[in-house]
Amino acid sequence: MRKIQMVDLVAQYQDLKSEIQESFSQILENASFINGPEVSGFQKDLETYLGVKHVIPCANGTDALQIAMMGLGLKPGDEVITADFTFAATAEVIALLQLTPVLVDVDPRTFNIDPQAIRHAITPKTKAIVPVHLFGQCAPMEEIMEIAREHNIYVIEDNAQAIGANYKFADGRLEKAGTLGDVGATSFFPSKNLGCYGDGGAIFTNDDDLAHTIRGIVNHGMYRRYHHDVVGVNSRLDSLQAAVLRAKLPHLDRYCQQRREAARFYNAAFSGHAQLTVPLTMRGCEGICDTCDCHVFHQYTLKVAGGKRDGLADHLAASGIPFGIYYPIPLHRQKAYLDSRYGEDDFPVTNALCKEVISLPMHTELDEEQLQFITKAVLEFMNG
Repeated sequence: MRKIQMVDLVAQYQDLKSEIQESFSQILENASFINGPEVSGFQKDLETYLGVKHVIPCANGTDALQIAMMGLGLKPGDEVITADFTFAATAEVIALLQLTPVLVDVDPRTFNIDPQAIRHAITPKTKAIVPVHLFGQCAPMEEIMEIAREHNIYVIEDNAQAIGANYKFADGRLEKAGTLGDVGATSFFPSKNLGCYGDGGAIFTNDDDLAHTIRGIVNHGMYRRYHHDVVGVNSRLDSLQAAVLRAKLPHLDRYCQQRREAARFYNAAFSGHAQLTVPLTMRGCEGICDTCDCHVFHQYTLKVAGGKRDGLADHLAASGIPFGIYYPIPLHRQKAYLDSRYGEDDFPVTNALCKEVISLPMHTELDEEQLQFITKAVLEFMNG
């Protein structure tokens, strides 16, 4: 059996090796390292894939979120609501811009932000909501957009984990994750479903004026060289990373489907176990239906009951199986985000999840032998 990896980027590279090496060779020969044709080509390809008017590449996913907020003109003291159960970058950029992060609880089934918690958190200072499409599944965007329209506030999608996912509206209409709000941001970190070989990110919007503003922000506020019209940053996707992403993009749907197949295998093994809760889709599916594309399984995350999560983690480590605990400490307990406004009773779901969740290996190269080994090890401990 091949060694089990949390994400097997080496095996994935072999499939695209010649194409990527050829693109790298061309870039090295013509020295088009910054803002070269590979960047503009990838931008256009991604716009077509997402069905969005504007994709603005940038240096990483954290920058993408920050620049999106800068583009909207949010001011110090404005409140921005986001999920307590997420990676720190989501709240980090809010605080960096001297905005006020307002953390709220999540849905126990999907781990995504709870719309009712959003409603309860809105004040006259609320200017934006940042739903996080966690682990590869869209947040309940239809309800979130209704809330935003009611209160005239922006929606900034943190799509770092769900590129390629579709959101299905009540009327049957499908739209890609990251294109539903006023602006979306994503990361191309190597482990993502669409990942480069370093750092990279992008911002998406259908708003022409906002896109124009953001294009200036990512390049020192310049639209003409040495003419600085807005306060900007230096955040550009380099040509080598764009070449990798351009090679991978045509395979993204296949990558997501392969992840779903692995998730189906896991679900078949674990469904019905009294102390294991498998991932549920936002429509409440107890499994992954053949037409399911609302979840792209950036992570496959179990809930482990009975106080057994840490014991299972130790057992997997002893068995040579990598795992992740996303996330062990909620944001409201992190030193950087402590706030007297919060009480532990505000976050019952997040507090429980931090003690229960564990993520198993999930990538495009998992084979049946590996999946059988992983599921056998999990059940061996849980049934022991």
